[in-house]
Amino acid sequence: MVAAAVTSVEAAQYRAAGWWSDTTLSDGVRHNALSSPDKPAFVDFLLDSPGCALTWSEFDHAATNLACQLRDCGVLAGDVVAVWHRDSSEIHVLLVAIERCGAVAVGLGARAGVREVTHILRTAKPSLLVSDAGRREAAARAAADADPTLRSILLGQRSGEVFVDPVEKPGADGGLSPLGPDDVFLINSTSGTTGLPKCVVHNQNRWYYFHQKAVANGELTADDVFLPVIPTPFGFGIWTSHTTPIHLGATTVRIERFDPASTCAAVERYHATVLCCVSTQLAMILASPASRTHDLSSLRIVFTGGEPLPYTQAAQFEELTGVKILQFYGSNETGMLSATTVADTLHRRLRTAGRIVPEMHVRLFAGDLDVTESGRGQPVCRGPATSLGYLDGTDHDQLFTKDGGMRMGDICELDADGYLSLTGRTSDFILRGGKNISAVAVEEVVATHPAVAVAAAVAMPDPVFGERVCAFVELKRDGAIDLPALVEHLLGIGVSKELLPERLEILDDLPRSSGGKIAKGQLRDLIRSTLEP
Repeated sequence: MVAAAVTSVEAAQYRAAGWWSDTTLSDGVRHNALSSPDKPAFVDFLLDSPGCALTWSEFDHAATNLACQLRDCGVLAGDVVAVWHRDSSEIHVLLVAIERCGAVAVGLGARAGVREVTHILRTAKPSLLVSDAGRREAAARAAADADPTLRSILLGQRSGEVFVDPVEKPGADGGLSPLGPDDVFLINSTSGTTGLPKCVVHNQNRWYYFHQKAVANGELTADDVFLPVIPTPFGFGIWTSHTTPIHLGATTVRIERFDPASTCAAVERYHATVLCCVSTQLAMILASPASRTHDLSSLRIVFTGGEPLPYTQAAQFEELTGVKILQFYGSNETGMLSATTVADTLHRRLRTAGRIVPEMHVRLFAGDLDVTESGRGQPVCRGPATSLGYLDGTDHDQLFTKDGGMRMGDICELDADGYLSLTGRTSDFILRGGKNISAVAVEEVVATHPAVAVAAAVAMPDPVFGERVCAFVELKRDGAIDLPALVEHLLGIGVSKELLPERLEILDDLPRSSGGKIAKGQLRDLIRSTLEP
């Protein structure tokens, strides 16, 4: 399935160090069902109703019952089952059920389109596609386009081909062959900000390692209540909504689709203590009046990553709520390379992506040249958090260095104390008249304007300079701005002229990838088409 798996020697080293474990997620669910049977495991938040919840005991029974239903549908150990489902308690039951069948889950983003889903299905070649009622027709179409023999079924209430049944059925798990912690358990995808995604292969232990780091960095306990608003199938979503809550035995609140007002209401209703979001979502929450009208005082930790974090907005959110924002740096492919902790200063937590994790063996490269000593370059790593690479070894010549290190697509800087700062993606610089301008730096200063909720900077073509700076923004409610006013504001706070946007585009909603990040590729296409004669 993959060409660059973890070696047996590495796996033994990771176990000896305590980074990897022999406990699976299925084991964790069973343990929670025995130790805290009546504690809420997963709660579905509905704004205008109490929602529904599964206790750990109910979750355990439901996962076993669903595994038996999948087996009756022909799912065998070693099979691949695709999941295209809304973010709810049901998707977590389904993931554990697939694990208990000994099968591999293919996670499809809830916001993914038919084209993207069809591409992933053709690549991963599942034998079954499970969807919810809202995606049933689209799932059937994607399945037919990918492989006319691929069966698509519905996970729903009693009317579905398979359903969540939390009633205990003694002996129901007979004949099931669950996966082990080193087995491939998930195939998900890059979040597709610049085209069709690639399929990334995971075992459970890489996320168990990530879980341990998150618990230590955030001082997490089983008493925490998690509110992750990132789609489940992606790396950030998997550990915040599935891996860590299960291993901790904590309660998780799910919102089907991110919305700032719903998120704030859910924090207040369930006294959420840990919010998990990308920085764009955090900016949207801060810009929403709901962040002032709801009680967010229960929050103590915000985990954010996946995108650079604007300092001003982050500091405002900490002041508003009293939380500590913890950043980490990594990717779906690499896992965590660096992270901040509750012990770090405000400057370290909000200005950097944290201290390098020693066991991830991070180096900096310029092309194929190791430039670690210079303190600036493209990060490369290999360690207990790295994935198994892309499915079937696709593009491994680009993903891996010759000695097996896994590349990130970013340019970073390391300071003398080992703290990492993200300068920008290799594709996220604006080359204006031979000068590299960081889109990340532009976005941070544009976001300081009081009318701006979210900002994204991209290159726009220019016949003289090659590229110039274009800023796309979403405005806060009742906000108003034009380019001269923005430039005046930036000059007034002392921003360098090279970071000044030369064009301003205002959108009601910036395009997002299925993983929730700003889809920069779509913005580049938009400005190019706008400027075409």
